[in-house]
Amino acid sequence: MNTAQKGFTLIELMIVIAIIGILAAIAIPQYQNYVTRAKWAENNTSIAPLKLAIAECAQDKQGALGSCDTLAELTAATGYPSLPNPTNGTVTLTESTAAVVVTGTAEVGSCVVTWTPTVNDNAIDWSAATSGTDCTKAQTGV
Repeated sequence: MNTAQKGFTLIELMIVIAIIGILAAIAIPQYQNYVTRAKWAENNTSIAPLKLAIAECAQDKQGALGSCDTLAELTAATGYPSLPNPTNGTVTLTESTAAVVVTGTAEVGSCVVTWTPTVNDNAIDWSAATSGTDCTKAQTGV
């Protein structure tokens, strides 16, 4: 007389656990990169008004970025009040180039993203460069 099998065998359970482990090994690092990139998106979005103020100032000064490289000059030219204070980093303005430097906190990998303006005809183009250990596009989004 045969009895019906009830439940799963040990091999079947081990295979399921192995599959879950493989999926977790792939998904967890991707999720961590996603979270870091989202925090960097907030950092990069917070400097948009500053970039706009630099562009407006440069337009008023006939493209002279050196005249728009300090907070005092931006305030005088455009009324821009203060540098942004993002949650996951700090923002500084580089004199002589008007480059915006965003330094991330340890929570976002301590990366540094430098946004450098260049004047082309009647437009300002912004280029981003990253520095620091493991500061890739997967982390910073730039």
